[in-house]
Amino acid sequence: MGTPEFAVPSLEALLGSEDQVVGVVTQPDRPKGRGHQLVAPPVKLVAERAGISILQPLKIRTPEFLQALAAWQPDLIAVTAYGRILHTPILRLPAMGCVNVHGSLLPKYRGAAPVQWAVINGETKTGITTMLMDEGMDTGPMLLQEELDISCDDTAGTLAPRLAELGGRLLVDTIAQLKAGTLVPKRQDDGQATMAPLLKKEDGLIDWTMNATSLANRARGLSPWPGAYTFMGEERWNIWKAVSIMGVTTERPGTIVTVNKQVILVATGEGILEIHEIQTANSKRMSVVQFLAGHRVTAGMQLGSPAA
Repeated sequence: MGTPEFAVPSLEALLGSEDQVVGVVTQPDRPKGRGHQLVAPPVKLVAERAGISILQPLKIRTPEFLQALAAWQPDLIAVTAYGRILHTPILRLPAMGCVNVHGSLLPKYRGAAPVQWAVINGETKTGITTMLMDEGMDTGPMLLQEELDISCDDTAGTLAPRLAELGGRLLVDTIAQLKAGTLVPKRQDDGQATMAPLLKKEDGLIDWTMNATSLANRARGLSPWPGAYTFMGEERWNIWKAVSIMGVTTERPGTIVTVNKQVILVATGEGILEIHEIQTANSKRMSVVQFLAGHRVTAGMQLGSPAA
């Protein structure tokens, strides 16, 4: 059970293992783009190429879906980024339970966006945890766990594929050890738990009163979606690459302090943010060098919300 690109390596790893994949459950096709054409989830495309049976229920809490799932007689259900919370009848269906591939070192970053929040919060390490699922939000007993380094240049977009590949490998290892009876589930320490809630478009709006390091990490964690953004008057600027630098300024947060050919420096609540890549509406992502060739930007200009 899985839907986005992050789940593809898990399915591919299972297809390459000694076990039989009897079926795939994924989200329905969704309309995308200006033409609103239906687009299949990445996991469905892999399943179709492999000739595997596919279910795409609009709702999973129905007798019809449970019957269709039961007809496959699964020994185990593997779940990677499916996008729905499984209820008890599904969790109890397979004899070996439901195993989830989660993109964090549980119990840290339970929730829908663990990769993004790890980068936003400036973590230097994350990883994959496989766990037996219960009805909670990533609260089940842990099975295997492996760390992965986060570099200072990583974005959520560059980190996710590496985690996904690790997840596929760890999933196959987990199933092999469960079959061998050598894996002992470990209860999570709820006292150490942190949450990674689903991101919304408005989460990308930059609060210039935050410190420069937090804003630089936020830009990395919100890339590629929803993107960190601010406004110059009514014009929206997406900030795709920025770093925090040492410096003290008495300027109001959001004030452009310095503009040179390479970067734009902006005052924050603490420190200075050095902007390297920008995108405006109906334009491509570009370096500050390219951006300044077509935009007049000077020290003293104020960035913020449209109403600011």
